[in-house]
Parts: sequence; C-alpha cells; structure tokens
Amino acid sequence: MELTVEKLLSKEKIKIYFLDILSAAAIYFLPALSHMLSFPLYLIEPMRVALVASIIFTNRTNAFIIAFTLPAFSYFISSHPVFIKAGLISTELLLNVFLFYYLKEKIKNTTFVFALSIIVSKIYYYAIKYFLLQFSLMDGVLISTPLLIQLIMILVFTGSFQFLAKDKE
Repeated sequence: MELTVEKLLSKEKIKIYFLDILSAAAIYFLPALSHMLSFPLYLIEPMRVALVASIIFTNRTNAFIIAFTLPAFSYFISSHPVFIKAGLISTELLLNVFLFYYLKEKIKNTTFVFALSIIVSKIYYYAIKYFLLQFSLMDGVLISTPLLIQLIMILVFTGSFQFLAKDKE
C-alpha cells in the first residue's frame, strides 16, 4: 500500500497532475478570458499549447491523454467546439503526438520532428475539415485562423520545444 501511495505521489506524477489540472482549467476559463481580454484566444491554439507543454514536461502517455480529452472536455463544459469539430481536433492532436514519438525514433533532429508533426497534423486537419464542409457535416469556413498566425504559432511552439526540451534530444 505504501509503495502505491509513493508511486501516486512521486515528484514526476505530481508534475503530471499539476499540468493536467492547469490545462483543463485553462480550457475551462478560456471563453471567459477571451471575453475579458477582448481577444480571441483560440488564435494561439490553447489545446496545442497544453499538448506542447505535455510533450515537453511529461510523458508520451500523458500527451496522448491530453490530446484525446481536452477537446472533449471543452465540448462538454462549453459546447464549443461543436461535437464533430471537437472530434476532429482530438484526432489532429492525437496524430500530432503519434507522429512526434514515432518520427523521433527515425529522425535524429527532434526539433525538426516536432515542427513536422505539427505541420502534418494540420494538413490532416484541413483535409478532413474540407471533406466535412463539402458533405455539409460541419458549418463554417475551411480556414478560420489566418495562415500567417498559424505559421507564427508553429514557430513559437517549435522555439519553445527547442529551448525547453533539451533533454528530449
């Protein structure tokens, strides 16, 4: 029993729990923060911010959990994004995590792999979104966040990874 409690309360596990709670709280309060700041915070891709933090500071399993659960959590607490888009975002983030961990075994430069995994997952997202829009399974426009902002965010995420994840190299 004591060994189980020690495992559950290890420094590594506490760091994971803290990051997960912080991620969920950020998603929970995001709509209110957006209104309070009069700035559309979705432009900075808050779910990917949480995913990037999870990849950098925790482990593969937790990154998959974050990728799968944050869009669903957001949908259930705020009905945003709509159900089908939440599913699409979740699969995009799951692909991002999968590609990162798969490709880092094949390619030595993990910073390149990190950026590539984001870019490929975004291409997947827009390809699937295009078909969902074409078949009227989803409303909206194909690209709602300007591509320049997305490129800037990819550079910010990759720079953060390069700076903070030196031990992942």
